[in-house]
Amino acid sequence: MPLLTDSHAHLDAREFDADRAAVLARARAAGIAHQIVPAVNAAGWEPLRALCADAPDLHPAYGLHPMYLADHAPQHLHLLADWLRRERAVAIGECGLDFFIEGLAPDAQRAYFLRQLELAREFALPVIVHARRALDEVIATLRRVGGLRGVVHSFSGSEVQARELWKLGFRLGIGGPVTYPRAQRLRRIVAAMPLEHLLLETDAPDQPGIGHRGQRNEPAHLVEVLDCVAALRGVEPEALAAATTRNAEELFGLA
Repeated sequence: MPLLTDSHAHLDAREFDADRAAVLARARAAGIAHQIVPAVNAAGWEPLRALCADAPDLHPAYGLHPMYLADHAPQHLHLLADWLRRERAVAIGECGLDFFIEGLAPDAQRAYFLRQLELAREFALPVIVHARRALDEVIATLRRVGGLRGVVHSFSGSEVQARELWKLGFRLGIGGPVTYPRAQRLRRIVAAMPLEHLLLETDAPDQPGIGHRGQRNEPAHLVEVLDCVAALRGVEPEALAAATTRNAEELFGLA
């Protein structure tokens, strides 16, 4: 059984409250050796810390997600710096920009994103980046801040944007959307991209693959992403699992 890393799973989400232990058991049985669990708001940091403290295969990342802008306050950025000084974290995130959802003030998003990037540089941590209809600005901001590493999760951009991210040393998180035949541009990128920049993810409980359309996603379903990406690249799933897990271990400093 190949050992896999789910580089983006919100296992702390309320959608898993009723059966989280069973979800974890299914993930482990499917060969998921590591899960990166990113926070979305300050209120979630403590529950996430407690969840990961009880499970050595769960690795926390702490940040302020742009979609939860209404939950954030400027003092949370100061709290995040204090939290990172005290707590074990493998990354800062989920952070980024979302210009798809109406009502999320762009300038406020930019302020939170920029400060989190500065904290990532200060603490020498990777960033987990959300970018929806904002990828060009995200790339420009990453370039302007400099000295960063990380992953743009659920990548859905162009070949040109992918190459710009690779030049910056960033990885692409690839999940359920790649399993849909209509995602031709994404499949083309994934088939040919440099292996060292590839991470696999589920974004559970969101973004299920085609085999679970309309259902709750969960980390065990990462095997279906693995099989799809391996077929697109013409490689054995075991080799791809090993390579993408190495990529995740290197980026996030996993044991």
